[in-house]
Amino acid sequence: MPHRHPHSLTSLRTCALAGLVALSACAPGLDWREVRPEGANLLLMFPCKPASDARKVEMQGRTFDMRLYACKASNQSFALSYVDVGDPALVAPALQQMRESLAAKLAAAAASAVAVQVGGMTPNPQALQQSLAGKLPDGANTQGAVAVFAHGTRVYQAVVLGPKRDAAAEEGFLNGMKFAS
Repeated sequence: MPHRHPHSLTSLRTCALAGLVALSACAPGLDWREVRPEGANLLLMFPCKPASDARKVEMQGRTFDMRLYACKASNQSFALSYVDVGDPALVAPALQQMRESLAAKLAAAAASAVAVQVGGMTPNPQALQQSLAGKLPDGANTQGAVAVFAHGTRVYQAVVLGPKRDAAAEEGFLNGMKFAS
């Protein structure tokens, strides 16, 4: 049975649609640690000890197993989610769906998306990052960023959400992710 973190499942579910998240290593008051999520082939830094979860998700008309790693620190939620879609033709539509689903769930105004680069990722025109401002399911205002990218047929989503956006931390996190060789 997957380990469940004591933080609310609502936060985890919000982050599951979102995916990939963390803050920069220079942010004060955070306990940064290197994390290698099981089966992700990815190395990244989390500012807190992430809990893991697994669930079934519907993407592109199919059901997949999604893994999620998430935690909260300094009033921010950080998450990385990933799923192997198994078919190269599904990667770009899945990346787009992951990004758009989070914006829709948050009823968020989304900034223009920009290309994201993660060391060792598979290039894809849908590998994008954008800022979001919306509302959590409990009605609380939230701001942050989402980044989606791929490695082979595995698609990833990194998300950081909180009451206020921390652009420097978001940038630091994204620059620190890389795929293991």
